[in-house]
Amino acid sequence: MNAIILVPGEASLADWRAIYRGATARLDGASAPRIAESAAAVARILAKGEPVYGINTGFGKLASVRIGDEDLATLQRNIVLSHAAGTGAPSPIPVIRLMMALKLASLGQGASGVQPQTVALLEAMLVQGLTPVVPAQGSVGASGDLAPLSHMAAAMIGVGDIMLGEERLPAAEALARAGLAPLELGPKEGLALLNGTQFSTANALAGLFEAETLFQAALVTGALSTEAAKGSDTPFDARIHALRRHVGQIETADALRGLMAGSAIRASHLKGDERVQDPYCLRCQPQVMGAALDLLRQVATTLGIEANGVSDNPLIFPESDEALSGGNFHAEPVAFAADMIALAICEIGSIAERRIAMLVDPALSGLPAFLTPKPGLNSGFMIPQVTAAALVSENKQRAYPASVDSIPTSANQEDHVSMAAHGARRLLEMAENATAVIGIELLAAVQGMDFHAPLTSSTALEAARACVRKSVPHLTDDRHFHPDMEAANRIVRSGALVAAAGHALPVLG
Repeated sequence: MNAIILVPGEASLADWRAIYRGATARLDGASAPRIAESAAAVARILAKGEPVYGINTGFGKLASVRIGDEDLATLQRNIVLSHAAGTGAPSPIPVIRLMMALKLASLGQGASGVQPQTVALLEAMLVQGLTPVVPAQGSVGASGDLAPLSHMAAAMIGVGDIMLGEERLPAAEALARAGLAPLELGPKEGLALLNGTQFSTANALAGLFEAETLFQAALVTGALSTEAAKGSDTPFDARIHALRRHVGQIETADALRGLMAGSAIRASHLKGDERVQDPYCLRCQPQVMGAALDLLRQVATTLGIEANGVSDNPLIFPESDEALSGGNFHAEPVAFAADMIALAICEIGSIAERRIAMLVDPALSGLPAFLTPKPGLNSGFMIPQVTAAALVSENKQRAYPASVDSIPTSANQEDHVSMAAHGARRLLEMAENATAVIGIELLAAVQGMDFHAPLTSSTALEAARACVRKSVPHLTDDRHFHPDMEAANRIVRSGALVAAAGHALPVLG
C-alpha cells in the first residue's frame, strides 16, 4: 500500500482504515511550522518562570510540586518510565500502528509543544515498521491512556521492546538497526506523548472496521439463509421501509433485494406457499441490521472527530504563549462509541444464530433435520449451531456497557474515568466470535441451498456459494467439522464472501 499522508485534523475514516489494514503513514509537510512554533512557545512559557502544569510541575495529585529547571529533562523521562506500568498480553500490531498514527496526527496540530525531531522519530518508526510492544491492560480511559502510551514513549527513548517485523528486540537495539537514535525528551514532551486517547481510539476504530466487514458478510449470509429456507423477499419491499424512514433500514432492504434478485429458488414458491410470514430472523433483517448500520455510522462520526482532535494536557497556544489545562484526555466519547459497537456486533451475531437454528430445524425450514441427508446416522450441523449459541451468549455478556463504570484513581484527583480502553479492547474478540457465527451460518445456508438443486439462486448468491464450495464441499456424511469452520471464517474475515457476491453493500463512510 502507498503511504497515507495525514493532514492533521482532516484525516478521513478511509485513511484510518487503510492504516489499520497495513498502510504506513506520514505527516503532511505543511504541519512543520506549526509544530516548531508550538515547541518555541514552550520555551517562552518556561522563560516566564511561572509554574505551568506538566512543564515544570509534578503530575496528577503532585501538580503542586514545583520542579527546578535543572530537573526538567529528568521529570519528562521519569513520567514515561513510571507510567509504563501496563500488564497483560501485547496489543495487536495493527492496533498499535494505528495508535501511533493517531498520535502523530495529534502532535502534528502544533498544540502539544513537542520538538520537530520527536514527531520525526514517531513518523520514522511507522515508516520503517518499528512497533513498540504495548501491554493491553492498564488504562481506565482518563487521564488519557497513560500506561499504553507510556510504553510507546518508552520505546522512543530506547526502553522496553519493539517489534521489528516478526522479531521482538530491545528498543535501543531495534532503533539502532533502523538507523534511529533514541529520543532525548525536552520539557512537556513525555507528558505530550503519553497523554491522550489514542490507545482507546485505535482499539475502537479497529472494532469499527471489523464490525463493518462483519455487517456486510452478514447481509450476504442472511440472504443465503433466506434462500435456503425458501423465505419471502416481500418483507424487503422498498415501500415498507420508506414508510418507516430509517436510512439504514432502507439501505439494508435494498441490499437484500439486490442480492436475491433473479432467484429461481424464490420464483419457484411464489405460488402455493402456505406460509404467511417468515420468522423474524428472516423477515426483520432490514430492521435489525439497518439499526446496526445506523448505529455504526453514528460511531464512525464520533470516532472520526476524536481521531482528528487533540487530547493531551496541557495544550499549548503559541499565539498567546499560554499552556491551558483542561480535560480533553477524558475518553467518554470513545467509551460511548465502543459500547455502541459492542451492541451492534452482539446483535449481528444474535440474529444470525437464530437463522442457523431455524435452518437446522425441519419444522421451520422444511429442510432435512440438521441439514444432513441421513439424520440419525449423521449429526450434520447439530453442534455447529450449539457453538454459535455459545459464542452469541459470550458476546451478550461482553456487550454490557463499560462506560457506566468508573473507579477513582490518583488519590481521587482523577475521580471519574471513562473505561474506554477496555470497552474498546473487547471489540476485536467480540468481532471474532461473531465472525465464527457468520461463518457457521454461511456453511449452513449453502448446505441448505444445495437441497434445492437443480434450482439456482441469484447471480450474486450463486457466486457467493461457489466461493464457499471452492474450499468446503457439500456435507453428505459427517466429517471433521472444525476445518470447514476455519475455512468459512477465513472467507468471512477476508472479505472474500462479499467480493464474490459482487453486489454493492452499505458502507460506513
